[in-house]
Amino acid sequence: MRRALELAALGVGRVSPSPMVGCVVARGGGEIVGEGCYLAEGVKHAETLALEQAGARARGATAYVSLEPHAHHGRTPPCTDALIKAGVARVVAPVEDPNPLVAGRGFAHLREAGVEVKTGVLAREAERLNEKYFHSQRARRPFVHLKFATSLDGRIATRAGDSRWITGAESRERVHRLRHEYDAILVGAGTASADDPLLTDRSGLTRHRPLVRVVLDDELKLSPASRLARTARESPVIVFASERADAARTSALDACGVEVVRLAGGARDPRGVLSHLYERATQSVLVEGGATVAGALLDARLVDKVTVFVAPVLIGGRDARAAVGGEGAARLADALRLRDVEIARRGDDVEITGYPRGGSGSVGATARRADAGDAGGEAA
Repeated sequence: MRRALELAALGVGRVSPSPMVGCVVARGGGEIVGEGCYLAEGVKHAETLALEQAGARARGATAYVSLEPHAHHGRTPPCTDALIKAGVARVVAPVEDPNPLVAGRGFAHLREAGVEVKTGVLAREAERLNEKYFHSQRARRPFVHLKFATSLDGRIATRAGDSRWITGAESRERVHRLRHEYDAILVGAGTASADDPLLTDRSGLTRHRPLVRVVLDDELKLSPASRLARTARESPVIVFASERADAARTSALDACGVEVVRLAGGARDPRGVLSHLYERATQSVLVEGGATVAGALLDARLVDKVTVFVAPVLIGGRDARAAVGGEGAARLADALRLRDVEIARRGDDVEITGYPRGGSGSVGATARRADAGDAGGEAA
């Protein structure tokens, strides 16, 4: 199963909005006779590829699949049909697929055909691997990952607005690997204006879909001369604005290839923004700035994961820009606390990642069911 998860992970950035899936076919004694992983560039699913590699040796073998095989007709025939036809005796899968088209039906189809089904193996690891997919299926909105870089005293820029660079090269390289995992990257109008970022995925890794660059900009302050606007025809840019946004500014951005989306609640309605992105098959969003956007999302409890890069530097100053704005907590008891915290060194910097306690980014619910059966911020 660990090998199946390794194979599934090869799909990072290459399968959304589908889940990452890996499959290993093994005979008695642990002899692996077939392997496969799903990549959107191809049509065949992981199970089909592994079975083709195994050939006749799949009969009587065990298929280890990182997610419940589907039993419905989509772009491809049901994977359960392929497993049954190949004569697989047992299927081991960690978790049930939360997609209503799949949920439980794949396991039921296999059992009805006489295939033994075992669930719950490495369930937590499997669900964590596909956390963006699981979340979007359950919550019906994109998985939101808030990322920012800060000094030791919690500042994202000096009092003069200088923010490049607080962190070192290793942290910035890591950020591009993070961007590669996501469907969209989001900033506020202040960050877009102060930093004039490109917000591109410069990891050098293969993507299935282009990274969508999103700006929350009620008054359409984004300049047609900005790097975002000038590159909009190369990589998508969406600007969320209020219904009262200036028509001339809308036309100017439209002429650059920027898509302006007017919402009743405008850019100040994070739920409306996320709902619109979800309707466009956006599974995940990486939020990179600034303080106003971070504060609004945290106040609304719409953040599912947090990553902070902390640099060994003290900026100081009453007017230096803080990392998070918004209303915040009135009492420490109400402050957002993280769980499952991971800490890593990035050169001289420290990367801290965790999940809000009680948030919808938690893992384990599906695993249990299966087992039972704005202002600057170093944006570039």
